[in-house]
Amino acid sequence: MTGLTPAAAELVQRAAGVIVAKHRGDLGGAEELLAAFSSEQAKTLGFYLLADLSLGLLRAQSGQSLDDLVRELSLLVAATATPPDD
Repeated sequence: MTGLTPAAAELVQRAAGVIVAKHRGDLGGAEELLAAFSSEQAKTLGFYLLADLSLGLLRAQSGQSLDDLVRELSLLVAATATPPDD
């Protein structure tokens, strides 16, 4: 992906900020950043673009194909998913 518009770049930065805030234990900050998205569509776009950029960076660093990375990610998600309570 190339050439993010300034508005799209802001959405990506906000989405990244949500994740960083959550990981450092600042749940209030994460909630505040989530609430700053103007709509569900903006939130979805921000997190989509962040995922796309992140996978591209990982692909460039690892040398793996995007298909292989997504396959690994899917397996990791499946292995760590908690089954629902009965």
